[in-house]
Amino acid sequence: MSTKLKEEFLKLLEEDREFRYTVAGLIGLGEILKAIRDLQGQVLENIAATRKLQGQMAALQEQVAEHGEAIRSLQEQVLENSKAIRALQEQMVEHSKRIEGLTRTVQALGARWGFIAEDAFREGMRGIIEEFFGGRVERWIYEDEEGFVFGHPSVVEVDVVVRDREHVLVEVKSSLSRADIYELWRKGQLYERVRGVKPRLVAVSPYVDERGRREAERLGIEVYTSTMEPYPSGVL
Repeated sequence: MSTKLKEEFLKLLEEDREFRYTVAGLIGLGEILKAIRDLQGQVLENIAATRKLQGQMAALQEQVAEHGEAIRSLQEQVLENSKAIRALQEQMVEHSKRIEGLTRTVQALGARWGFIAEDAFREGMRGIIEEFFGGRVERWIYEDEEGFVFGHPSVVEVDVVVRDREHVLVEVKSSLSRADIYELWRKGQLYERVRGVKPRLVAVSPYVDERGRREAERLGIEVYTSTMEPYPSGVL
């Protein structure tokens, strides 16, 4: 801009109020336009940030949906496993009932077999003694009203071998415990009180536990076990 033109422009600003206001307005408009452009830039940045945030939110929602699906799948698996566990528990209860029933059956058969074996052995022993030893086998049955043997009134039964003047009380069982040995000893005591004869006491069994053996030795009772050898000593 030339010096003359500047001088005229300044003169107009000093002398012409309308011109001065027009220039001032133009100067203010530029600043406004600049502010608008700055604001537009900020708006664009905000839009970009918003879009970025929306993208992140969408990704997060997708992850939440995936996690929700995984959780539902896990819940279904837990439910299926719970059903399987309950079914297994029911099967175990049923098996336990069957095992208990089988155990009772086996025990009943074992007890029944024990009685059969004792009766069969007793009958065989009766024949052997009577044929080869000249003895007589009888079943002594006594009403023990005072409860001397068992501690309460009961019927006492025991096999008795009578040979010459000797009386032998024989207890035949599928197994012998300490209680069985002591019971035989009490029967011997009762027999002596009732008959007035002190009997020999003999126990016969394929199985005698160790406590039963020691009790028999203490009480002087002869025990014949699987080897059919007396314990501690003596023969029929």
